[in-house]
Amino acid sequence: MKNLKNILHKFNQAKVLVVGDLILDEYIKGSVERISPEAPVPVVWAKERSFVPGGAANVAYNITALDGKVTLLGIIGKDKNAQILRAELKKKKINTTGIIVEQQRPTTVKTRIIAGHQQVVRIDWEHTDSLPVKTSEKINRFLEKNIGKFDAVIIEDYGKGVVNAALLDKLAWLSQKTKKIITVDPKEEHFQYYREVSSITPNRKELENAVRNLKIRDTSNRFKMNSDRLFTDADIDLAAKEILRYLNLESLLVTLGEQGMGLYEKNGRITRIPTVAQEVFDVSGAGDTVIATFTLALACGATKHEAAHLANFAAGIVVGKLGTAVTSRKEVAERIG
Repeated sequence: MKNLKNILHKFNQAKVLVVGDLILDEYIKGSVERISPEAPVPVVWAKERSFVPGGAANVAYNITALDGKVTLLGIIGKDKNAQILRAELKKKKINTTGIIVEQQRPTTVKTRIIAGHQQVVRIDWEHTDSLPVKTSEKINRFLEKNIGKFDAVIIEDYGKGVVNAALLDKLAWLSQKTKKIITVDPKEEHFQYYREVSSITPNRKELENAVRNLKIRDTSNRFKMNSDRLFTDADIDLAAKEILRYLNLESLLVTLGEQGMGLYEKNGRITRIPTVAQEVFDVSGAGDTVIATFTLALACGATKHEAAHLANFAAGIVVGKLGTAVTSRKEVAERIG
């Protein structure tokens, strides 16, 4: 535990680049007192409106909350929502020099309308087509010019177009050249893109779906033959090892909800880490906390085992808070004891 605190103490020295899909989360909160006369839907009397950085921007927020230094690389539109997102990022002291404006795409916005404590509807404004060639070239130029300034790179893939095979190939080449840590919060449809990164951090469902869908050599053939049955703990272990081998990763950290985490390393070591959450109010955003803490720790010289334990402590704190939340070095140190 003392060593974990020593690593935590170094977080303010780490410099991390977060690459991925930038999202503006909008929350409209109110109450329902009647049904609309126009259609059988509730009328929400709006009383409060707020904005929060989401997607890759929330990972960046987690890093700054833990006192790490972070720069964002992603795409926004040329619209009012882009201005709002930039303002929110500025409040949170997130470096936005890597943000590229793409006039043909709207800024991705997810609007949640909440009545009392119940979400009534979510409205998404987004564009998921591939990026224009010129925009992709701008991202590549930023990476080539600036990757040497960072200790680690996080890829946050929400399937909105920024993360693609070409980008991952570029990063894989740069990581081999510069020996940078690269971690990925994966999109299950894109697992085949993540070959030879340092680590990926799927949740249990993403891991299960990936091992069923990927055309990998399943040495036991059990996943293809039993695609509809629930995974046992032994299945999770085997699935993680298959993905680890298929993608040639250094490690894989899978979040298992109430069961905590499982760390799978290239050397064959498997570590089960029980949850330290005292109460669970909301799991939204916990995956962002996990990859932010895990990567910061690796960037500060932690072993994968130590980094996973720190990520587990941080996640145990944020799930005890309402809404998409972050934690601080002080809170994590106090939870470690």
